Amino acid sequence: MLTLLPTPIGNIEDISLRAMRVLKEADVVLCEDTRVAKRLLQLLSERYGLQHRIETFLSLHSHNEKERLEALDPALFEKNVVYMSDAGMPCISDPGALLVAWCQEKGIDYTVLPGPSAFTTAYAASGFSEPRFLFYGFLPHKGRAREKALAALLREPFPVILYEAPHRLEKLLEGLEREASRRMVFAAKEITKKHERFFRGTPSELKREITGNLLKGEWVVIVAPAPNRAETDADEIAAIEAMDLPPKKKAKLLAKATGRPVAEWYDRLVNQTK
Repeated sequence: MLTLLPTPIGNIEDISLRAMRVLKEADVVLCEDTRVAKRLLQLLSERYGLQHRIETFLSLHSHNEKERLEALDPALFEKNVVYMSDAGMPCISDPGALLVAWCQEKGIDYTVLPGPSAFTTAYAASGFSEPRFLFYGFLPHKGRAREKALAALLREPFPVILYEAPHRLEKLLEGLEREASRRMVFAAKEITKKHERFFRGTPSELKREITGNLLKGEWVVIVAPAPNRAETDADEIAAIEAMDLPPKKKAKLLAKATGRPVAEWYDRLVNQTK
């Protein structure tokens, strides 16, 4: 049988009693990084007296997942097998989904333990009250793909949750400042860890506040939803329409303010001049 076992995202005290029992009974560990898994077991042994019998550690990560599954013998799962991410919930911005699909195909029993997840923890801390949200994970790292993905997400009617690396946080805030300058943004760094910090404000406010050493660490960023069309300020639309600008530029500003397509505004503006 396979058990997908979430691991602490920062604070080792977040390990559950059930996870400890599963590790105690495990025979084989599949994991992203065998060194990280062994270190976690060592810490659990030193702090909480975990005694385990695990002798086999097999790496299964995003770069070798397909090849590893092709080589796995289903008979292995007659033993107690655990899959662990380096931190957090398997299959959530981490490997594991292909393993689950493989078990379904082979008829192998599996279960999933609940546990730590950065995006749900951040949303609880954010102050956003919407009952629905969109979890996206990591944006494309660079180029047009990143710009297009962010633009599409900013049109969503739900709060959007992103993961971001420290060296790209400034770039993300610059993009939000450019495309959604009035939106409220919540940013959480190093969740559950010693240097955990929460920030809330507009993109420009967060750019001024999060600088230097504060940029270090892993980030969860939550962006307020696109404004409802009915709630858009009519005076703002009128002010943009009155600007002495070419229709194309004016349409882009109106699209940003309302969340409606640029082409729709462009057609409207052109028709007004006929």
